[in-house]
Amino acid sequence: MKPVTPDAALAAVVGSAPLPRTELTKKLWDYIKKNGLQNPKAKTEIIADDKLKAVFNGKAKVTMFEMTKLVSGHVSA
Repeated sequence: MKPVTPDAALAAVVGSAPLPRTELTKKLWDYIKKNGLQNPKAKTEIIADDKLKAVFNGKAKVTMFEMTKLVSGHVSA
């Protein structure tokens, strides 16, 4: 996969180095799990902390499917 470059908001979570989308997604999930941001009652829901709110366009909660779409807006090829 071709590496993508995260913008400043996403780089605060996954780092600023270009990386393939698969690795970017893995780092994002590592961050979510490490910080306990997955809703225990609804596993498909992510609860945003301050860093993720910047990536999620200010939303406090998003689904995993919304997250993928929102993250795509924060990378450049």
